[in-house]
Amino acid sequence: MIDPLSLLPDMNQTRFDSRHRLVLVASQRAKHLMQGARPIAPSRFTKETTTAIDEVLHGQIEFLTGKEARQAIKEAKRGKDTEVERMVMVGAGEDAREIKKELSVYIDDSPKPAAEAEGEE
Repeated sequence: MIDPLSLLPDMNQTRFDSRHRLVLVASQRAKHLMQGARPIAPSRFTKETTTAIDEVLHGQIEFLTGKEARQAIKEAKRGKDTEVERMVMVGAGEDAREIKKELSVYIDDSPKPAAEAEGEE
């Protein structure tokens, strides 16, 4: 079995503290590629996983560890939560307009002209 860390250029061997970190970074990048992200540089590989490993081994992918990573995860979750809330509010506004449009067929809540209002009394 080939040790992936031995494939790293000498200057990048300190970048990864273990093979586990290398696998985590490459798998996350492969996931992004499979979801439609573009490769950073033209690759000679066609599969997303191989392209991801190639990008990671060549130092084209930046990643966070420790406290920085935890902080980034919290910020991403906060951003995702606010985006979901915004989408709910936009959806609720559209629903309210649609309901009002449907009810306008049955209920006429438009102001009556003054002449008609006096004639009814």
